[in-house]
Amino acid sequence: MTTVFWDSRGMILLNILPKGESLNADPYCETLDRLRHTVRPKRPELLRSGIFLQHDNEPPPPHTHTSKRTMEWLERYRWDIIPHPAHSPDLASSGFHLFGPLKSHLGGKKFEDEDELIGEVRDWFSKLDANFFTQGIYSLLPRRHKCIALHGDYIEK
Repeated sequence: MTTVFWDSRGMILLNILPKGESLNADPYCETLDRLRHTVRPKRPELLRSGIFLQHDNEPPPPHTHTSKRTMEWLERYRWDIIPHPAHSPDLASSGFHLFGPLKSHLGGKKFEDEDELIGEVRDWFSKLDANFFTQGIYSLLPRRHKCIALHGDYIEK
Protein backbone atom coordinates (compact mmCIF):
# COMPACT_ATOMS: atom_id res chain seq x y z
CA MET A 1 0.00 0.00 0.00
CA THR A 2 1.47 3.28 -1.15
CA THR A 3 0.20 6.73 -0.23
CA VAL A 4 1.47 9.55 -2.42
CA PHE A 5 1.26 13.27 -1.76
CA TRP A 6 2.38 15.61 -4.51
CA ASP A 7 1.67 18.97 -6.04
CA SER A 8 2.67 20.92 -9.15
CA ARG A 9 6.24 21.28 -7.88
CA GLY A 10 6.96 17.65 -7.13
CA MET A 11 6.71 14.81 -4.66
CA ILE A 12 6.00 15.90 -1.11
CA LEU A 13 5.68 12.56 0.67
CA LEU A 14 5.76 8.93 -0.43
CA ASN A 15 4.60 6.58 2.29
CA ILE A 16 4.85 2.82 1.78
CA LEU A 17 3.27 0.57 4.39
CA PRO A 18 5.22 -2.56 5.32
CA LYS A 19 3.94 -5.76 3.75
CA GLY A 20 0.99 -7.21 5.64
CA GLU A 21 -0.03 -3.93 7.30
CA SER A 22 -3.34 -2.39 6.38
CA LEU A 23 -4.31 1.23 6.28
CA ASN A 24 -6.92 2.43 8.72
CA ALA A 25 -7.61 5.79 10.33
CA ASP A 26 -4.78 5.60 12.89
CA PRO A 27 -1.88 5.05 10.48
CA TYR A 28 -3.52 7.37 7.94
CA CYS A 29 -3.64 10.22 10.49
CA GLU A 30 -0.01 9.43 11.39
CA THR A 31 0.81 9.77 7.69
CA LEU A 32 -1.04 13.10 7.59
CA ASP A 33 1.06 14.21 10.59
CA ARG A 34 4.22 13.22 8.67
CA LEU A 35 2.92 15.14 5.67
CA ARG A 36 2.24 18.21 7.79
CA HIS A 37 5.75 18.10 9.26
CA THR A 38 7.25 17.55 5.81
CA VAL A 39 5.37 20.50 4.34
CA ARG A 40 6.33 22.90 7.14
CA PRO A 41 10.05 23.29 6.23
CA LYS A 42 9.73 22.51 2.50
CA ARG A 43 6.72 24.63 1.59
CA PRO A 44 5.56 26.75 4.55
CA GLU A 45 3.39 28.86 2.23
CA LEU A 46 1.10 25.84 1.83
CA LEU A 47 0.31 25.80 5.53
CA ARG A 48 -0.60 29.49 5.41
CA SER A 49 -2.61 29.37 2.21
CA GLY A 50 -4.39 26.10 2.82
CA ILE A 51 -3.99 22.52 1.75
CA PHE A 52 -6.40 20.69 -0.50
CA LEU A 53 -6.26 16.92 -0.65
CA GLN A 54 -7.75 14.76 -3.34
CA HIS A 55 -8.28 11.24 -2.14
CA ASP A 56 -8.75 8.45 -4.59
CA ASN A 57 -12.28 7.14 -4.81
CA GLU A 58 -11.58 3.73 -3.31
CA PRO A 59 -10.85 4.30 0.36
CA PRO A 60 -9.34 1.28 2.04
CA PRO A 61 -11.59 -0.36 4.65
CA PRO A 62 -12.83 0.81 7.05
CA HIS A 63 -13.24 4.02 5.02
CA THR A 64 -9.97 5.52 6.19
CA HIS A 65 -10.42 8.81 4.35
CA THR A 66 -13.88 9.48 5.77
CA SER A 67 -13.52 8.06 9.27
CA LYS A 68 -14.46 10.27 12.20
CA ARG A 69 -10.83 10.43 13.34
CA THR A 70 -9.59 11.47 9.88
CA MET A 71 -12.32 14.08 9.47
CA GLU A 72 -11.49 15.54 12.91
CA TRP A 73 -7.80 15.68 11.96
CA LEU A 74 -8.57 17.49 8.69
CA GLU A 75 -10.88 19.93 10.46
CA ARG A 76 -8.30 20.64 13.21
CA TYR A 77 -5.68 21.69 10.67
CA ARG A 78 -8.19 23.25 8.25
CA TRP A 79 -7.27 21.02 5.33
CA ASP A 80 -9.92 20.61 2.68
CA ILE A 81 -10.89 17.66 0.53
CA ILE A 82 -11.51 18.13 -3.18
CA PRO A 83 -14.69 16.20 -3.96
CA HIS A 84 -14.14 13.11 -6.06
CA PRO A 85 -17.09 11.35 -7.67
CA ALA A 86 -17.38 7.67 -6.93
CA HIS A 87 -16.12 5.27 -9.57
CA SER A 88 -14.16 7.93 -11.47
CA PRO A 89 -10.61 6.56 -11.75
CA ASP A 90 -9.93 8.91 -14.63
CA LEU A 91 -10.19 11.84 -12.19
CA ALA A 92 -7.64 10.48 -9.70
CA SER A 93 -4.50 12.31 -10.82
CA SER A 94 -2.21 9.83 -9.07
CA GLY A 95 -3.98 6.99 -10.83
CA PHE A 96 -3.73 8.33 -14.36
CA HIS A 97 -0.59 10.46 -14.09
CA LEU A 98 1.73 8.73 -11.61
CA PHE A 99 0.91 5.07 -11.33
CA GLY A 100 0.46 4.37 -15.05
CA PRO A 101 3.99 5.53 -15.93
CA LEU A 102 5.37 3.85 -12.79
CA LYS A 103 3.75 0.57 -13.81
CA SER A 104 5.32 0.89 -17.27
CA HIS A 105 8.71 1.60 -15.71
CA LEU A 106 8.52 -1.46 -13.44
CA GLY A 107 7.07 -3.76 -16.13
CA GLY A 108 9.17 -6.84 -16.77
CA LYS A 109 11.71 -6.09 -14.02
CA LYS A 110 12.53 -8.69 -11.40
CA PHE A 111 13.35 -7.76 -7.82
CA GLU A 112 15.16 -9.85 -5.23
CA ASP A 113 12.99 -8.63 -2.38
CA GLU A 114 10.52 -5.98 -1.27
CA ASP A 115 13.26 -3.56 -0.23
CA GLU A 116 14.73 -3.59 -3.75
CA LEU A 117 11.30 -2.88 -5.24
CA ILE A 118 10.67 -0.03 -2.79
CA GLY A 119 14.10 1.41 -3.59
CA GLU A 120 13.31 1.32 -7.32
CA VAL A 121 9.95 3.06 -6.74
CA ARG A 122 11.55 5.78 -4.60
CA ASP A 123 14.35 6.22 -7.14
CA TRP A 124 11.88 6.55 -10.03
CA PHE A 125 9.87 9.21 -8.21
CA SER A 126 13.03 11.13 -7.23
CA LYS A 127 14.11 11.39 -10.89
CA LEU A 128 10.89 13.00 -12.12
CA ASP A 129 11.27 16.67 -12.92
CA ALA A 130 8.92 19.43 -11.83
CA ASN A 131 7.33 19.65 -15.30
CA PHE A 132 6.01 16.10 -14.93
CA PHE A 133 4.13 17.09 -11.77
CA THR A 134 2.95 20.41 -13.19
CA GLN A 135 1.46 18.60 -16.20
CA GLY A 136 -0.34 16.20 -13.86
CA ILE A 137 -1.98 18.99 -11.90
CA TYR A 138 -2.91 21.03 -14.97
CA SER A 139 -4.41 18.01 -16.74
CA LEU A 140 -6.87 17.48 -13.88
CA LEU A 141 -9.17 20.44 -14.59
CA PRO A 142 -9.83 19.63 -18.27
CA ARG A 143 -10.49 16.01 -17.27
CA ARG A 144 -13.07 17.18 -14.73
CA HIS A 145 -14.73 19.43 -17.34
CA LYS A 146 -14.84 16.56 -19.83
CA CYS A 147 -16.40 14.26 -17.20
CA ILE A 148 -19.08 16.89 -16.52
CA ALA A 149 -19.74 17.27 -20.27
CA LEU A 150 -20.15 13.47 -20.49
CA HIS A 151 -22.62 13.57 -17.58
CA GLY A 152 -20.26 11.71 -15.28
CA ASP A 153 -19.29 9.04 -17.76
CA TYR A 154 -15.70 7.79 -17.92
CA ILE A 155 -13.25 9.83 -19.94
CA GLU A 156 -11.13 6.85 -20.94
CA LYS A 157 -12.83 3.67 -22.03
